Amino acid sequence: MSKGRIVVAMSGGVDSSVAACLLNEQGYQVIGVTMRLWSLSDPSAPPGQRGCCSVEDVDDARRVCQVIGVPHYVMNFERQFQRHVVDYFVGEYRRGRTPHPCIACNDRIKFDFLMQRAGLLDADLVATGHYARVQRDDATGRLRLLKSVDHAKDQSYVLFGLSQRSLARLLLPVGEYTKAEVRGIAARAGLPVAGKPDSQEICFIPTGDYRQFLRERIIPREGVIVDTRGTVVGRHQGVEFYTVGQRRGLGIASREPLYVVKVEPHSGRVVVGTRDELLQGQLLASGVSYIAGEAPKAPLEVRAKVRYKAPEVAALLEPLPGHRAALHFHEPQRAITPGQAVVFYDGPEVLGGGVIEEAEACAAAV
Repeated sequence: MSKGRIVVAMSGGVDSSVAACLLNEQGYQVIGVTMRLWSLSDPSAPPGQRGCCSVEDVDDARRVCQVIGVPHYVMNFERQFQRHVVDYFVGEYRRGRTPHPCIACNDRIKFDFLMQRAGLLDADLVATGHYARVQRDDATGRLRLLKSVDHAKDQSYVLFGLSQRSLARLLLPVGEYTKAEVRGIAARAGLPVAGKPDSQEICFIPTGDYRQFLRERIIPREGVIVDTRGTVVGRHQGVEFYTVGQRRGLGIASREPLYVVKVEPHSGRVVVGTRDELLQGQLLASGVSYIAGEAPKAPLEVRAKVRYKAPEVAALLEPLPGHRAALHFHEPQRAITPGQAVVFYDGPEVLGGGVIEEAEACAAAV
């Protein structure tokens, strides 16, 4: 007996392919959907460097669906992807901030527009190949977002914006397995992507050269590089090409290593300082959301991540009005970067998160 109809977002990679395979074996009526997001790809580039939505990826997803015996469709989300991911990406760099496009893609494309389209296919549920887990709390009835079993591959950081309503319609099958186990499942099922390499971090910039990507879309704003005392120490070719914590490419002769500590798009200045001058004890986050659907009633001790690959650190979370929060670290953290996400954890559970604003604003706001 079928457990119901479910749309599986299939990128052509091994994780989403195994998600579709597992759900099909569990009795769901699986519909594979590949989202066409970005049409600029180089067919002459080597595999794994052709960007998202390449013909190869679409063919891989289609072949997987043929192997497991489920239908496959391609849906065009290029307009939405341009507006909510690419335009956001470019706009954040213009503002002197460092964006996280995967979070924007998850929030607006995979868990918003895709869920809307799923309804047109009479599917109540959506699944992806993310490494995370959804669990219901028997005591409260609320749904919890948990880290993956494989902590090395955990992707819960990029899912902090999910609501209770979204979680109720979402399945994350591979979150219960390690990456090695996922590849083993793919091999045993005869899936043609069992050995396919993982995709690159920014899917629409397969070369990794985000500066060239920006140059093709903006006119850079040149200016001066100053130290933390305001002394001019050099010039730069555009504030859009710098991010907090950056050391390479500054073109400055100095007795000790210098890092970008602040980007000022309005003045056109890039501020550099020593490694110790990157240390910050608190931050202010905006656009804060909580998985439970409401903010904590009082300050709360949490573990926090200020970057996707950063370690979790102890901090005091202080909810503020207007979907904001202050985070006070027990030990100063280095290179807290405006535009990146900060995510709050309680053990394996994701409590929520938001977008990092200037750390200096935190003291005045609390």
